[in-house]
Formats: sequence, C-alpha cells, structure tokens
Amino acid sequence: MDLSIWERLLRWRDPALLLLSGLALLAGGLAQWRGDAGLAAASWAAGSLLMALVLGVEIVRRLLRGETGVDLLALLAIGAALAFEQWLVAAVVALMLASGRTLEFLTHQRAERELRALIDRAPREAWLDEGGDLRRVPVEQVRIGQVLLVRLGEVVPVDGRLLSPSASLDESALSGESLPVTRPCDSLLASGVVNIGAPFQLQATQTAAQSTYAGVVRLAEAARRSRAPFVRLADRYALFFIPLSLALAGLAGWLSGDPLRVLAVLVVATPCPLILAVPIAIMGGISRAARRGILIKDGATLEALAGVQQLFLDKTGTLTSGQARLQSVEVRDDGDPQRVLGWAASLAQASVHPISQAIVCAAQQQGLPLQAPQAVEESPGAGLCGRVDGHRVRLGTLSFAQAEQADNRWAASILRRMDYAACGGSFVQVDGELVGALLFADSVRRETPRVIRRLRAAGIRRIVMLTGDRLETAEMIALAAGIDELRAGLSPADKVCAVQEARSAGMTLMVGDGINDAPALAAADVGMAMGAAGATASAEAAGAVLLVDRLDRLVEALEIARQTRAIARQGVLAGMGLSLLAMLAAAFGYLPALAGAVVQELIDVAVILYALRALGPHGAATPWLSGEQIDRLQDKHAQLTRVLDRLQQLAVEYHRLEPEAGRRAFAALVDDLQLLLVEHEHDDERSLYPWLSAQLAGEDPLSALSRGHREIFRLIHLLTRMRDDLLEDPAAIPSDELQTLLIRLDTLVRLHFEQEEELFECLDRR
Repeated sequence: MDLSIWERLLRWRDPALLLLSGLALLAGGLAQWRGDAGLAAASWAAGSLLMALVLGVEIVRRLLRGETGVDLLALLAIGAALAFEQWLVAAVVALMLASGRTLEFLTHQRAERELRALIDRAPREAWLDEGGDLRRVPVEQVRIGQVLLVRLGEVVPVDGRLLSPSASLDESALSGESLPVTRPCDSLLASGVVNIGAPFQLQATQTAAQSTYAGVVRLAEAARRSRAPFVRLADRYALFFIPLSLALAGLAGWLSGDPLRVLAVLVVATPCPLILAVPIAIMGGISRAARRGILIKDGATLEALAGVQQLFLDKTGTLTSGQARLQSVEVRDDGDPQRVLGWAASLAQASVHPISQAIVCAAQQQGLPLQAPQAVEESPGAGLCGRVDGHRVRLGTLSFAQAEQADNRWAASILRRMDYAACGGSFVQVDGELVGALLFADSVRRETPRVIRRLRAAGIRRIVMLTGDRLETAEMIALAAGIDELRAGLSPADKVCAVQEARSAGMTLMVGDGINDAPALAAADVGMAMGAAGATASAEAAGAVLLVDRLDRLVEALEIARQTRAIARQGVLAGMGLSLLAMLAAAFGYLPALAGAVVQELIDVAVILYALRALGPHGAATPWLSGEQIDRLQDKHAQLTRVLDRLQQLAVEYHRLEPEAGRRAFAALVDDLQLLLVEHEHDDERSLYPWLSAQLAGEDPLSALSRGHREIFRLIHLLTRMRDDLLEDPAAIPSDELQTLLIRLDTLVRLHFEQEEELFECLDRR
C-alpha cells in the first residue's frame, strides 16, 4: 500500500476506533435484549479486544523507546475486565477510551485549521508576461527579473517590485490587518498578499523558494507535523499515579476478598484525564496563538514560553521599526554624495538586511544607476565587502569599513552626530580609503514602551537589549523604549554568550529578526523571530514566529502560553483528584465496575471541556475603537506632521533668516497652527476625549492629555499675540524669546502626539 494512503488511514484511526467500539457495544446490547447472551459477550469482547490491541502496540513501541505512560492503566483495566468475564465493562471502557481519543483528534484538527489555511492558499502557478504575451508557468520556474501579471483575486506568487501605477491588496494573511491597502508604483510586494483590484505587473525580486510566503508555509508545515512533546507532562504524573492505582486496587482486593473490587478500582483509574487534558490544552493554545498571527512550532516551545523569566531583545527591527530611512549622505572633503550612495547601493543589492534594502531604495528613488556587485562577502552584524565597477568597496560599521587604516577626526565627528541624533550609520570605504557615511533614522516602535511595561507586569524579571550598535547610540534607544539593561557593540557570537550565561538564572527568551540573530535565537530556551519574512535564518532557528510585525504580539504569546499551561495542569490535577475519589469509592464497594466506567466517562468529559478553554474566545472582542477609526486618527496626525516639520525648521533657523523673511514665515506658520492644529485639538477635546473617557476606567482618565491641549492652546495664543505685535513693531519681540517659544511648542506637540498614538495602540484590538 502507498505510504501516503497508509498515513491517511492511520490519521483517521481514532474516529474509526470510536465507530467500531460504538457498533460493538450497540450490537452486544441488541443481542442481550434478544436473549442471546453468547453473541452479546462476543460482540462486547471483540470491541474491547480491538482497543486493547491498539493500546498494546502503542505501549510496546513506547517501551522500546524507553518511555512509559498512563495508558498502561487503560490496558490493565480492559484486560482485567476480560479476565473476569465482565464483557460489558470491557466494552464500556473501550468506548470511553475511543471517545476521548476522538475528541483529542477533533481538537487537533481544529488546531491545524489556521495553519493549513496558510499552506492551502500558497500559489502554485504564475502568469509570465513576455512583452504582452501571457504564459502560465509553475511558480517554481519564476526567475528574478521576470515580469508577472497578477490578476484580480490571485495571490502574489513571489516577492517583487510593483511596475503598475498602483495595486489594491489584501495583506491580512501576513500583516493581520483586515483593511485593504493601496501600494504605489515601485513598492516592494511580499508574496502571499492578494490582489483585490485591477490586474498589475510585478517584477520578481526573489524566486518562489526564497520569497516571504514560502518561508511562512515551511514554518506552518513544520508546526502542523509536530507532535506536542509537552504531552510528556502526563507521563511524569504517571510515575506516581500508576503505582498508587495498582497499590489501591491490590489493597482493595486483599482486604475485601472480592477480585471484582480490583476491577472496579482499575476501571475508574483509567487515566483519560492525564492522556487527554494536556494535548488538548496544548493544541488549543497553539490554535489560539495562530489566530493572532503567532506561529508556535510545537508543544515543547509553548511549555518553555510559559516559564520564561528573562527576555533578550535585538534592537533593529525588534524594538525599532526596522524600516530604516536614509537621512543623509556625509562625504569627506569634496566628495560627491551621489557617487558614494551609488557605490554603497550597488554593493547593498546583494544583502537582504533592512539597512541594505533602505540604501538600495534611496538610490532608486534618486534615479541612480546601480552596478551588479561581484565577489560579495557578508559578515553578519558588521557589513559587506565586494567589487563594484572595478572598485573594492566596503560598507558597514566603522571598524569593518576602515579595517586597513586608523581612526580619524572626520569619522569621530560622524559618530558624535550619530550619538546625538540617536541614529544609525554605515561607513563606505572605496579602494582602501574612507569616502563617506550614510546616516539612517530608525525610530522606536510606537508600541515598544507599552510592551515593556506589560512584560514587567507579567513577571518578566529581566529585560535586556542586545545590539551590535555603539553604546552611545544604543543608549538613546534603550531610554526611549524603557529598557534599563543594555549590552552594546556585540557580535553574533557575543549575543550567544550573553544568552547562554543567563540560562543558569532562569528560562530565557530571545527575540530578533535578522540573520545575525539566528545563533542567539537557537541558544535561548525559546527563540522568537519577528515579522512575516519566514524565509530568513532567524525564523528557521526560532521556536516561534510572529507573523504579524507587531511587538505587542509578544505579550499575547506569553499570556497564551501561561494560560494554556495553567489549564493543562489544572485539568490534570482536577481529573486525578476526581479519579482518586472514585477509586476510593470503588475500593470500599460503593462503586461497581460498570457504574465506575460511567463515572470515569463523566470525569473525562469534564476534563476535556475544561481543557478546551485553552482555545480562548472564538471571536475577537469588540474594540473600543475600530481599525478604521484608529487609522483615521493616525492619518490626521500624519497630515499635521507637515505643519510640525515647518514649526521645527523655523524654531531652528529663525535667527539665521533675514528679519523680514523670518516675520513672513512666522506669520504664515501661526495662521496654519490656528487653522489646522488648534481646530484638530479642539475637535478632540469636544468629541473624542469625552467618548473615550466613558469607555476607560477612572474618574477622568484623560486629564493629563487634556492638560496638554490647554498648554498647546496657551502657547499658540502667545504666538498669535507675538505675530500681531510684530506686525505693528518689527522690533517688539526679541528673536531669542520667539525662538524659545517655538521650540517649547514643537516639543510639547510632538510629545502629545506620541502619547495619543500610544493610547490609540492600546485601544486597537486588531
């Protein structure tokens, strides 16, 4: 028989056993009703022998692997019933075991549903656009650079660059965001998103095997095939439960002189609560996590995650957005910034690191021609080196880029600027000479400070940031994120050592997203990779992957793991306690074998229903603010950012401007502040804040934010008076006084916006 067919038959073994056990019990009951006791006994014995045979084979296989388990008691109960010719008792016990195993099977099927949904929707074919001629090819044959046509309703087959003017996409499979998004021309699209608009052209930037969705599918398949090792918890309880049950059964038989007492005790000792509670709870927890975009590969990972006490976090892409944006190109002497950027971007094409992608994107936006790099070597956490258009180019940290020469004052000044601005940077060396540096802005994720607070409240006693960045730059990120323990300037090997040293003090969790994080993820008790790019080495090394690129899912993963472990243990202990009470009743003769089987079945059902609580709520709770409302509020802030940028620029440059130009710029800015910012904040104060206050706990939960509004109104009112006074008398207001007020307003409004957006994130239950 074909192996796949045999595997499918084995997969449905437990429902088949339930069907056969039920038919045997029913047939025996009909025969007994018709007065044919022999046929009834044969039917009941056949059903119980079938279950005993299956259990016997499983137990022998486990013993050969050096394992034992509580299902040994179930086999003893059936064997004892058959030995004492209690055919009906044996059949009822067999049916009880089959029904419990089938419930476990159905729960496992439900837990797989979310994972199978990812696998089943993976694209199999793609439409190749060859100068207007369309040809359908297997997705595995798509090569980098080929142009594809993605039609309405189709899944994007490979990662690529959008060639059409725009594309309307459903990105929920990767981002968890249910609302459609529109991507402009030249956007990088990830495989796995769905086209919900007009057909568009896509230029492949990765093969199918290297694309985002292929990595997610590989992880999902691994999770689907994994057997939950946490089921061994039941076997650990079996170390004392089996001897206790056998001793109690033997003692009951010896004291009473009735061998049926032994059978009665063994029947109620049948350990379905131990056999079923743990795997059902574990698979329920994995299913619940999958619904929230958290892929946990197996039960062992879930168990370890529940016991985490120490947390190690990478910086770039984990605590920060990882979406670095080129801020400026600094050059030495009379160097050409565009030429330096062209060299760096040409080399960076060979790397998938977020910084490299940001360099390439910035060069393409400026229309710079890029050369194909040759002989490229990447040092994770340090940089890239290779040949570009005949030149030897090195790109990365200062120590990597200037490996062949000593430090200099220009590089030191760039490092100071990076420290002050809390930004990152990559130095560029060409033919042995340091020629420039690229400075990047990568802000702390909006949800990061709140996540850190929630982690501390959840009992994580140590939170450490590990980064390869310089200490001075990393300190600014750590302060903004609220992390009080920092280790900077680390290589991948240093990160591994830091994690390994901490393991003796408690369970460790490492969270990262880059290739250089993979060794540390593997070294921790639990490794968790950020983001949907499952093809990276970090995702392959991790035991869990956050498919949704949001750090707050980390807190949810911990909560789900702890709740699942608690439910599993509570179910086991409750089931064992009830079974022990029933065993005592049977030992004293108050519970015959047949009645004991029924009682044990009721205990099993109660324990299984309790374990199913790990699945969590079937639907998401109704949010205080819908996703559409939150997006609208954040869009308003984004629109006002342009006004704030003008405010910041004028605050810095006012004293450098010609007096008349400065007064005109100041008057125009005040008009826009009155028209846009004041009106926005008044609208929040009149409608949004009262509504939110009614939803939140406390007498006046938004009082601090409302106080910020009043201070903003006061400062803008002062600026308005200054504008009017300057119109009457240009020398009425000293420039330093006006500049100080502009700086105060800029600082206050930006802080206020950050506080509001953090509140919006708290109210978002997407």
